[in-house]
Amino acid sequence: MKNFEALGLSQPLLDGLAEMGFETPTEIQQQSIPLLLQHDGDFIGLAQTGTGKTAAFGLPLLDLIDLNSRETQALILAPTRELAQQICGQMEQMSQKLGKLNVVPVFGGANIMNQIRDIRRGAQIVVATPGRLMDLMKRKEVNLDSLKFMVLDEADEMLNMGFKEDIDFILSKSDGGRKIWLFSATMAREIKRIVDTYMVQPEEVRINQENIVNTNIEHKSVQLKASDKIEALRRYLDYDADMFGVVFCRTKRDTQKVADELNNNGYATEALHGDMSQAQRDAAMKRFRDKNLKLLIATDVAARGIDVDDITHVIHFALPDDPEFYAHRSGRTARAGKKGVSLALITKGDTRKLKYIASKLGISFAPGEVPALEAITQKRITRWSENLKNQEVNPKISDELMSTVIAEFDEVSKEDLIARLLTKEYNSIYKRNSIKDVNDRSKGRDDDRGDRGDRGGRRDRGPKNARGKEEGMKTYFVNLGRKDNINKGALLGYVCDATGLTGDDIGRIVLDGAHSFMDVKQEVAAQMEKLNGMQRDGREVRANEHHGQVTESRDRGDRKGGGGYKGKHDGGGGFKGRRSDDSKSGGGYKGRRSDGDSSSAPRSGGFKGRSTKTSDDSSRSRSSKPSGDKGRSKFFGKKWD
Repeated sequence: MKNFEALGLSQPLLDGLAEMGFETPTEIQQQSIPLLLQHDGDFIGLAQTGTGKTAAFGLPLLDLIDLNSRETQALILAPTRELAQQICGQMEQMSQKLGKLNVVPVFGGANIMNQIRDIRRGAQIVVATPGRLMDLMKRKEVNLDSLKFMVLDEADEMLNMGFKEDIDFILSKSDGGRKIWLFSATMAREIKRIVDTYMVQPEEVRINQENIVNTNIEHKSVQLKASDKIEALRRYLDYDADMFGVVFCRTKRDTQKVADELNNNGYATEALHGDMSQAQRDAAMKRFRDKNLKLLIATDVAARGIDVDDITHVIHFALPDDPEFYAHRSGRTARAGKKGVSLALITKGDTRKLKYIASKLGISFAPGEVPALEAITQKRITRWSENLKNQEVNPKISDELMSTVIAEFDEVSKEDLIARLLTKEYNSIYKRNSIKDVNDRSKGRDDDRGDRGDRGGRRDRGPKNARGKEEGMKTYFVNLGRKDNINKGALLGYVCDATGLTGDDIGRIVLDGAHSFMDVKQEVAAQMEKLNGMQRDGREVRANEHHGQVTESRDRGDRKGGGGYKGKHDGGGGFKGRRSDDSKSGGGYKGRRSDGDSSSAPRSGGFKGRSTKTSDDSSRSRSSKPSGDKGRSKFFGKKWD
């Protein structure tokens, strides 16, 4: 295996690397550095996160920069502010023996005037996120005329995050003989488009594409109820005193909720998500790097660029949809030859997704168990005993004070004293942990459609208020309806798959043409927010709490002489125009009704051809299936089959 001296780097850089403790280059560094030092053209490096890509492009870049020129010679684009800061920090560390070099990070969430001032002083290398760089370019504060190198780091992530137009603009405005070095985990279609459009006969290095998951990572999965996941995190933290990890959640809301619940129970955790200010994010990352936190709770986007040593666990509070996202998450542990654990907290409904990830990545998940309270107690008491034995006696304790305390315990035996101390520690363990068995997978405890029982029977679960909503529930509007080729059973399956809710958490479902209403238990109703931003058959899903009246509509296939028909209908309403006084046909007409129509004759239907649902329909079973669905939600079946 080559060392850094064999790669052709200058002596000042080698001296800086030695001081940083770098000894052996990674595979991407071994193959890329000599090529970039010699190749006078474009370059593509395909390698996973955590393989040392920053040094792979940073070291040759530092050797090729003209330190005597104050012009901007290199631009490095990164998807997030955290990664931009990290790259900037590493570039400054690696160049410490080179001489004066000005590397300027520019990203959103920080004072733009300070960044402009730093650039005007002479930024030889600019490390930027696309959005803030676009802003500076439009203000004419960044001059790319002298640019020699443009580095796109984590290019696939930038495109996934919606920076396609920004990258096109930046590349088109900097086309003056500069070389493009593109680093990505995958050669996705949009990456290929950039290569074909902007790059000329690039050299390419591919690293370990067949086995993209670190072999030093132990992959585990624990099946439990969604509402028990936070309890599971608490138990893992109690059981393993050395745990130091990142927990990945799907949404910013979940991220903050998990962090708050753990903090409120005395665990050292911090949230990291896009709604935080830059100062808050920096403070959270500093606490994490200083190991003042046990867990960092983050979204995928906010966690991009986290590069912290000695992470023991990556915990997936919610599985990602894309197997490569799983690989990127997991790659934050087991670095530098160390071992780590990637733990997926799943419900029974996640098993198909877990198998899909395993097959795509060529890995296997060992089934695990949440530590039982008895095991936690045993381990913590053992730790407590060891700490007590190793406790150094404070020399400031006077003999007089010691004698006083001994006298206080004169009538207490050694065994009784130990029992009292042990009771205090024992009670503290049980006080902060639930006594229930979170590993219980008996029927009714799993978030799985197969264990929902009779859907129709749930309507009698509890009393309803004046608006028809069951007590203890919130009503949510969902912008999916019959026109989306979905019925109540398929909608229920989709919502449960997407949110982690169970059939028992959901009550009344009102399905209409373009939208639906769902009653959800108050204690878990916030999980409906996970639907926001999801895609179903190309349509963005929205879910909002609804406070008004809900009118149930009759399924179209059940109309028998009811309203909703425009034009002549035998015995049915829904015709456009004025209805006669003696009409006993269904409603749904469009226009005014005669003043004298005060009869109590039954009329079905509603306005503009929509039929209202009678109370007799309230006991209709939800178990009907759409054509060809075979009992599974369309979303789940399409995605994972």
